[in-house]
Amino acid sequence: MKRETLGDLTVFMHVAEERSFTRAAVRLGLSQSAVSHTVRRLEASIGLKLLHRSSRHVSTTDAGEKLLATLRPGFGQIEGRIEELRHLGDAPSGRVRLTASKPAAQTVLMPILSQLVRDYPEVEIELNLDPHLSDLAGDRFDAGVRLGEFVGPDMIAVKVGPPLRMAAVATPSYFEAQGVPHHPNDLDEHDCLSLRFHPHAPAYEWEFEKGEQELVKKVSGPFIFSESDVCIDAARAGHGIAFVTEPEVIRDIEAGTLQRVLADWCPPFDGYHLFYSGRRQVSSALRLVIDRLRYRE
Repeated sequence: MKRETLGDLTVFMHVAEERSFTRAAVRLGLSQSAVSHTVRRLEASIGLKLLHRSSRHVSTTDAGEKLLATLRPGFGQIEGRIEELRHLGDAPSGRVRLTASKPAAQTVLMPILSQLVRDYPEVEIELNLDPHLSDLAGDRFDAGVRLGEFVGPDMIAVKVGPPLRMAAVATPSYFEAQGVPHHPNDLDEHDCLSLRFHPHAPAYEWEFEKGEQELVKKVSGPFIFSESDVCIDAARAGHGIAFVTEPEVIRDIEAGTLQRVLADWCPPFDGYHLFYSGRRQVSSALRLVIDRLRYRE
C-alpha cells in the first residue's frame, strides 16, 4: 500500500462517519476542498464510487459501506494501542472544565466520566450545565458538548454520542381529550410546551422532516421553559405536547406514561459532539476526556 493511500483511507472514514465533508474537514483540521479532493483520488485509485453526494447529504455506497466496515476495526485497534502507549507516560492530572446541556450530561457524559475519575484520581471534572452555548475562551472552559448542528465551524468537533431523534410526546389522556396530531400542521390546534435556551433568543421552533418535505413550526402553548426536564414534567402533568430528544423520554414512552406522535416526521440527526478550540494547547487530562468520550459505533 502506498503511504498516501493510508491517509486517504483515514479521510474517507471521517467523511463517511460524519456524513459531511465540512464536519470531517473541521475534525481533521483540513480545508473542505482538500477533503473532497482526497476522496475523489481514493475513488479513482480503487475504481469505485464510495460516497453518494448531494447538496444536503453524504452517504456511503454499497462499496463504501463495505470499505468502512473493514477500516473501523483496524483503525480502532490502532487508536487503542496509541492510547495504551500514551498512558505509559505520566498519568493525566488536573482539572477539565466542561460546559454541556443537562440532557447531554445525563445521557452521554456522566456514564463515562464517572468511571474516568475512578480510573484517574488525579483528574478533576468541572461540569457546568447550561442550555445555551457558552463562549469557551471568555468563560474559561476547556471544551463544550452540544448537538452537532450548534457547533461552530471554527471549532474542532468530536462525536461523543449516537445519532438522535426528536420525540413529540404528551399523556394518553391529553390526546384522548384533544385528539392525535397526524401532521405537523395539526399542532396549530394543540397546546405545545416550548423551550427557550437563552433569555434573549426566540423560542425553539420545532423542525420536522419526511422524505423531501421539511417543515419548521412556530408553536404556542401555556408554558415556555429553559430546561427540557421541566418541560417533560409539564407534559407528564397533562399540560400539552413536549418536543425533546428521544433518550429523555424513552422510558416514559415504554411505560406508557407518555405517548409519542409524529414519529414518522422525526428522522435521525447528528447527536452530541464535544468541541474545543484548535488554537489552544490540549492538556493530558482533556485529551483523556476526549479519548474516553469519543463515540465508536
